[in-house]
Parts: sequence; structure tokens; C-alpha cells
Amino acid sequence: MGDSRVSLRLPAHRADSRAPRWWTLQALLVFSGPALLIALALLIVSTLFFPSALRWLAPLLLVTLILPALGYLLVMPRWRYRVHAWELGHDAVYAASGWFWQRRRITPLSRVQTVDTVHGPLQQIFGLATVIVTTASTAGNVKIAGLSDADARVVAQRIGAAAQAVPEDAS
Repeated sequence: MGDSRVSLRLPAHRADSRAPRWWTLQALLVFSGPALLIALALLIVSTLFFPSALRWLAPLLLVTLILPALGYLLVMPRWRYRVHAWELGHDAVYAASGWFWQRRRITPLSRVQTVDTVHGPLQQIFGLATVIVTTASTAGNVKIAGLSDADARVVAQRIGAAAQAVPEDAS
């Protein structure tokens, strides 16, 4: 038998160019910032009260907190930007997301139930939005993150109109 593997290309449209800054700020507030602050606090307390512990504490903090926090802060937004994409075809919505765990979903328009646009507080700072396509599927929603506000409105309207044009109803 021949090789039957099929390669799935990335969707045609990328996230907005401001999305990496949004993901960087998220990383700074949620993981990297707190991890770096904890490492700094432990180093200061150790320096003031337990200077002999710095010999083993500094390398330990470097490996467990500092390098992972800096790596996540510097790598994740760029990697995520390369992965996040979307496309609306005649019969389906195709979305790719994630960074370390990547997900590609093709959702038939006949299964679309609702289309929502979400503007979180950090997204608003950068003028970004996420389109959430709710489907009649146990796999969950399809999210198209990192779109400009204007693009999110257009994409949501296009998906809604395309879903209405499909003869079968979502069940």
C-alpha cells in the first residue's frame, strides 16, 4: 500500500499583527511576571537573611522559575502567532490555534449555532477581539483569537451569514 498520509495546510488568514503583544502582556501578567517576582523576592530574602543559601538557591531559581518565565515570555507569543489562523470556506470554518499544544478544527457551517465576538480587557487595549463559533458538537467551540475589532465584526457577520445560507439546521 502507498503512503495515505494527508497534510493539512494552515488556514489562509493570520491573526492581527498586534496579537503577539497581547499574548506577551497576558504572559507577563499571568505567569512570567509572578514567577520573576517570586524569584526576585526569594533572592532578596536569601541575601538579607540566609546569604549562604544563595549558592544552591540561585541556580535552583534560575532553572525552575527564571528561565521558564523568560522562555515563555519570549517564545510563546511569536510561536502562537505563527500557528493562529482562520479561514471561511463555502461549507466550513477552519481554525488553527495553540502554541505548544496545537489544534486545527474544521467545523461544518451546518453545525454552527451561534457566533459571538468577545473583547477582553487586555484585548481592548490592543484593539483586538476573539470570534467564538458555538457548534452542535461535543468538541466545543471554535475560537478565532487575535483579530482586529473590525475584522472580528466582519468575520462574525460572514460566518453567521454563511451558516444561515446552509440548508441544514444545526442540531
